[in-house]
Amino acid sequence: MCGIVGAVAQRNVTGILVEGLKRLEYRGYDSAGVAVLETENNHLKCLKSVGKVNQLAEKVAQNDIDGQTGIAHTRWATHGVPSEDNAHPHVSGDRFALVHNGIIENYSALRKSLQQDGYQFISETDTEVVVHLIHKLCTKNGLSLLEAVKTMVKDLHGAYGLCVIDKEQPDRLIVARSGSPLVIGVGIGENFVASDPLALGQVTDQYIYLEEGDIAEVTKDNIDIFANGEIVNREVTRIRGEIDDVTKGDYGHFMLKEIYEQSRVIQNTLNGRISAEHVLEESFGVKAKAIFDQITSVQIVACGTSHHAGLITKYWLESIAGIPCHVDIASDYRYRRIIVQPGTLFVTISQSGETADTLAALRYANELSYVASMAICNVATSSLVRESDFSLLTMAGREIGVASTKAFTTQLVALLLMTLVLGRRHGLTEEKESGYVHDLHKLPALVTDVLKQDTAIQQLSIQFADKHHALFLGRGPQYPVAKEGALKLKEISYIHAEAYPAGELKHGPLALVDDRMPVVAVAPNDELLGKLKGNLAEVSARGGKLFVFADESAGFDDEEEYQLIKLPAVPEVLAPILYTIPLQLLSYHVAILKGTDVDHPRNLAKSVTVE
Repeated sequence: MCGIVGAVAQRNVTGILVEGLKRLEYRGYDSAGVAVLETENNHLKCLKSVGKVNQLAEKVAQNDIDGQTGIAHTRWATHGVPSEDNAHPHVSGDRFALVHNGIIENYSALRKSLQQDGYQFISETDTEVVVHLIHKLCTKNGLSLLEAVKTMVKDLHGAYGLCVIDKEQPDRLIVARSGSPLVIGVGIGENFVASDPLALGQVTDQYIYLEEGDIAEVTKDNIDIFANGEIVNREVTRIRGEIDDVTKGDYGHFMLKEIYEQSRVIQNTLNGRISAEHVLEESFGVKAKAIFDQITSVQIVACGTSHHAGLITKYWLESIAGIPCHVDIASDYRYRRIIVQPGTLFVTISQSGETADTLAALRYANELSYVASMAICNVATSSLVRESDFSLLTMAGREIGVASTKAFTTQLVALLLMTLVLGRRHGLTEEKESGYVHDLHKLPALVTDVLKQDTAIQQLSIQFADKHHALFLGRGPQYPVAKEGALKLKEISYIHAEAYPAGELKHGPLALVDDRMPVVAVAPNDELLGKLKGNLAEVSARGGKLFVFADESAGFDDEEEYQLIKLPAVPEVLAPILYTIPLQLLSYHVAILKGTDVDHPRNLAKSVTVE
């Protein structure tokens, strides 16, 4: 994901812009640039470089830029290869400079129209269209920069976070947000803009989060925010920036904090990657479309929790995209003969991107005849991302608890986006894709609703405090969810827990069931619900104690033979993501009762960097 920094002040802002870009390096990028209105002559000075921010910093130092208004950007290529021409900021008429996060879906039609008006394009990007549209509205229609942006955004389809400067109005930044986050950093006699508050931690701890559709005019002394054409007030929030990720705040453990962050980080993972109706395919990178066009099957390789994400994705790919998917555990993958089917995409999943087995599998796969390799990862600078042909970052933020929570659910979100993009090529209609995207827009709020069951789950966890074994059950895509729930319980509470497909009970596991064996079941209201109820009746008949996490519309009632946690009705495609969260909470509260080290369980490490 790209990064934006902007500043308007009474002092030279060049160093602030470059430092802001350095603080955004964790997001991943392939080029960087800065544009400043120089104080002495009001000249628009724009410098760009391919590669690291340090290379841009050297250029800036050599040119001795001094200006009080400027913007800067780190880019991860979506339209056009990494190059200085394609890097941001983009300039029009040596007057306007603009930076942009997101994807403009209708840029091709806009570009053709502008070319007919005589505009020449230097880059291959969608962004250059936007700055030329602003130039046209200001120079030919006589609009101010603010009015031009207000008018221009009506023609944009897709997702964007924009920041633009005009050398004829050198005392202001204009910003606009739709589907891609922006914040305003509030100072004294100076104000700032960024795509992430982390970029501004060196200059302020007060922020205004722009809401969807907001447009703002920012000067050194004033901030005006417009929604639907009217000036609105937005709350100023004080945060401690980079300290937040490495402190527990009001939470007892990092794991609990990270469970509660899931609504926000899932939204971060969706930002700039979906419009109102579609997945924005360009967010996968400039290489992705040509690769996806060739794909007829997928091979997923991962370890632990990430492997469970892969197992869920297999259900999605086969039911939604209609293409076969194979899922392997990374530690075994390279020790068997691999038969690669033509048209297969090799996908790795890892939180850290440094998991030794997964990296080794990728390196082995690179010697085989896969179309390409893709990484789903949380760390932009990781070996896995660097060694894959392309990647999609999960945007979960730093995860400190060893037992993965928010990294897992954001992996699932990223993998569902991949599924929908591949589905387009294999019969997924625009209408169906739109339905799935509408569901994704609801996902962060649904996560918040599920978390409201925390107190009830904490009470339920008391019944696990003296137990040494547990059984988890699920059917279809809920079986990998059950596996993830069992893994979490064993990781942090040290209770031996196993998961089975509920239909396999009669093939062995039923022998373990008695009144001392808690049996946990996940029961969304899907096509397998009737079958699952029959399986649970088998457990009850053997005296087993059932703990059922069920859709409120699934027809379960509180009865003696089981305890029920009712969850909100959720779209079927999202159920694996949402039903994971109560199992995370259950494991956490049981571990607290057991008195274990929740964040650092014995014998385990956050990133497994040895085989």
